[in-house]
Order: sequence, then structure tokens, then C-alpha cells
Amino acid sequence: MKVFQCQSCGQLLYFENTRCERCGRALGYLPEACSLTALEPLGDGSWTALADPQSGAVRYCGNQQHQACNWLLPADSPDLLCLACRLNRTIPDIGDAVQLRLWRSLEEVKRRLVYSVLRLGLPLVSKREDPVRGLAFDFLADASHGTNEQSRVTTGHANGLITIDTAEADPAERERRRVTLAEPYRTLPGHLRHEVGHYYWDRLFETEDERAAYREVFGDERADYGQALEAYYANGPAPNWRERFVSAYASAHPWEDWAETWAHYLHILDTMETAAAFGLAPGALSGGRSRLAVDDPFGPGVSFDALIETWLPLTYAVNSLNRGMGQPDLYPFVLSPRAIEKLRFVHGWIEQRHARPQSPAGC
Repeated sequence: MKVFQCQSCGQLLYFENTRCERCGRALGYLPEACSLTALEPLGDGSWTALADPQSGAVRYCGNQQHQACNWLLPADSPDLLCLACRLNRTIPDIGDAVQLRLWRSLEEVKRRLVYSVLRLGLPLVSKREDPVRGLAFDFLADASHGTNEQSRVTTGHANGLITIDTAEADPAERERRRVTLAEPYRTLPGHLRHEVGHYYWDRLFETEDERAAYREVFGDERADYGQALEAYYANGPAPNWRERFVSAYASAHPWEDWAETWAHYLHILDTMETAAAFGLAPGALSGGRSRLAVDDPFGPGVSFDALIETWLPLTYAVNSLNRGMGQPDLYPFVLSPRAIEKLRFVHGWIEQRHARPQSPAGC
């Protein structure tokens, strides 16, 4: 995430902030301008955005009343919800204080995902607007607490619908599952990036020629998916999975290989954007340079080689910082040459099929 500042007083802000702690101004995010903006009240429930005062009056997303969203939309918009919240098909019972807390955490991560998708210039439309090719989220609570196989919520993707078990937003439960499944990394951003990767596979590989290009790198997705997952969970990954995949789970099936590689590509872009915004540059490990090789990983025309040249020493640095504080590695993965080539394919395919737009003034 980039660095934001209050237009009124210069205070540094987080993407999720709704109030400036220095000057007290209300804050909201303008997705069209890629800007977190201080707001001037107009007295009728609408606001002037100080980051773009000529854009007209704005108002908060309807989910702001639940402290679940800080995004803005035009005051005269017929929509009650912002671009990100319109992607929701189902949310949990927010009359339940626990589910409300979990839902807020899910919405926070989903907005970061939407930010990344928009910066990449990828198509984004809700199922309300396009029932066939649109994207939607079901955030569901498992009332059986995992004890009833038939009613248990399964996190996954099907035909543009991403389902997330709200229990994944509970840090203790997510850690329990991570340990039980022997996963080095299990986070909410990881879940959403992975599942949206399945969605964009459908959007990016629609013709037989496109899928043939994909199969040359990832393998044949027409292999029986159910049997492949059953074999993976029964036998574990292939012994040499580290030589060919970004994660053990990526070896389960070519679809999972794509989704895991896609998720790692977003891990790289999002983390590098934050590092660049704060001027983090592990120069001792990158030829003595005092700055990152990539200023804006989301920008048009970014070289994949420059991304990797920046990413690898950065992971050494941040992993070392975490170890110094007794925390797990921030990025607990080793990228093999074959995995890097798959990441290169993702990068190139996005560039070819959906050229990244010139960044808005706020980006």
C-alpha cells in the first residue's frame, strides 16, 4: 500500500483510517482518484473531498454505518454501496457481535484486494451487473463449527462466486488450521488473492489458444480436479514439489498451481509497493544500490526482471527483521527458477491481455 497523508494537516494515514488523529477531520477513500482524502462536511450528509474538491460532492458507502467501510461514492449515485461492497452477495449476521468483528476484518482485506485489482487494470464487475462473468463474495459463518460435514462452510471459488468461512478472520482459529494442515502461511490476504486467482483464470483464458499457452507452463487443467485433490490430501505433495511450484498446494492440480502463483504475484506487488512508499532498500544485497529498482510495481511497463531483482533481497531483509523480533518469516517461501518462470507468465499475461492504465493522479 502507498503512503497517504491528510490534506489538511499532513499527518501520515493508514488505508483504513476514517479520522485523522491530528486534526480530527473525517477521512474516506476515493477509488477513482486512488486517494485517501480528508473531508469537508456540506451539512446534508455529503462531503467535499479535499484531495479532489472539483469532483463534486461525495458520501460514504452504506456499510460505513457498521464501521465496515471507509470508501466514498458520488453523492448523487443511485448505489448505496461502494464499488468494493457491491461485490458482496452474502454477509454474516452482523447482529452477532462476533460475526460483526469477523466481517469487518474480511471487508478490510477485500478492499485491499480490490485496490490491487484496480491498479492492475483488470476487469472488475459484480454479479449484480453481470450474473455470468461478474464476481461476488459470500462471507458465511459455519454454525456447525466444522462438526457437520454437510453444513460446513468451505472456502473456495465456483463460477465467479468466492466463498469465505468467516472463522478464517479469527486469528486463533486460522492459526489452528494452519498448524493442522502444516501450512507455512495462512492469512486472509492469502485466501482472497488465491480465490480471486481462480476467478481471473476464467476471465483471462477464454479461448482454446489462450488455454494452450497456459498449459505449456502450468499443465493440463482438464485433469480430473476432484481426483487430484483427493490424491493430494491422501498422499501429500510430490517429493520434488519445491523445484517446480511456489507452494506444496500448488502441486495438487494445474488450477491450484495458477491460483497459488497468482496469489504470490499479488503478495510481491503489494509488499513491494509498501516498501517503495517507505523507501526500504536493502542495498547491501542488491549491488550496493540505495534505492529499490522498482518505484511502482503496479505501474505500466514494469519489467518482471526488475520485480524479482528487487523482491528477493527485500524478502531476506524483512524475514531477518521478523526473526529479530521472534516472529515467523514474513515470506516463508523459496522461489525456484521454475516457480519464477510461472510468475513471469502471470506478469506477462496481465500485461498482454489487460495493459495497466496510467495511474490516477493520487497513485
